[in-house]
Amino acid sequence: MIPLELISSAMYEATRLAATHLPPDVESALVAALEEETDPLARRHIEVSLENARAAAEGEGLVCADTGFPLFFITAGSNTVVEGGFGALHQAARDATARATAESFLRPTMVDPLTRQNPGDNLGPGMPKVELRFEGDGDGLEIIAAPKGGGSEIFGTFYRMMYPSDGETGILKFAIDTIRDGCYSGKICPPAIVGVGIGGTADLCMKLAKEAAVLRPVRQAHPDPRVAAIEEKLYSAARVLGLGPMGSAGVNSVLAVHVETAMTHTAALPVAVNAQCLVGRRWRAIVSGDGEVRYTGELP
Repeated sequence: MIPLELISSAMYEATRLAATHLPPDVESALVAALEEETDPLARRHIEVSLENARAAAEGEGLVCADTGFPLFFITAGSNTVVEGGFGALHQAARDATARATAESFLRPTMVDPLTRQNPGDNLGPGMPKVELRFEGDGDGLEIIAAPKGGGSEIFGTFYRMMYPSDGETGILKFAIDTIRDGCYSGKICPPAIVGVGIGGTADLCMKLAKEAAVLRPVRQAHPDPRVAAIEEKLYSAARVLGLGPMGSAGVNSVLAVHVETAMTHTAALPVAVNAQCLVGRRWRAIVSGDGEVRYTGELP
């Protein structure tokens, strides 16, 4: 049985690391983008982001001040046993989020949508958000903390129910239009990691888009060649928009475009887009059934 206190501690530490360290694949992608850019302003935007991240890793500030929405993605095995049951994971996430906020690794950005009242600890209905899935026959937990910045979520979220006759051409047009709209003036803090969901119901479609943006290593191609071809078309198209880092002139409006799909109704073609900002905050805690914890910025 995995103690709840250990899980909360792992969630907190994954959050702290996500707020202060660039994931290795994101840092590599930013360095590669910097080498490509020739516009002085575009280059300076990436340089400043890398400088901030390196200072944060040494204990000076955060990789980005907007720590946004506290999100946790948890995977358990069929033999995983959690103290208090899986429902207790929500309390562990609340404890971890409140601690990370109190220690200034998360800014208190969550407010009531109607009264705009800010509780000061990022806690309230629906927050922190916990996604739990089961996979394999292991006895541990994999926890990914992903504090998702407000800019990418607010200005980088789009959904449309298209007609099946719109087909791939309609999907491509909708997706590239949203990338252009999000990157204009640097609203989603490009170069962004863009997730595209195709299929499912409206909520599943958006979930696919978010997880494609947040939970896949940068530029890891989809295993289905047809889907991978759509990813490459969108990535190539985004590179000729004339929009670069933080909306400046340049090549790198995106670091990657990741697509995920699900079966859908014969009369439907839902498409969603969700962007992740250039710092790509996420960190993984791997908790074994015997209580050992390992942290890594790499995704499987």
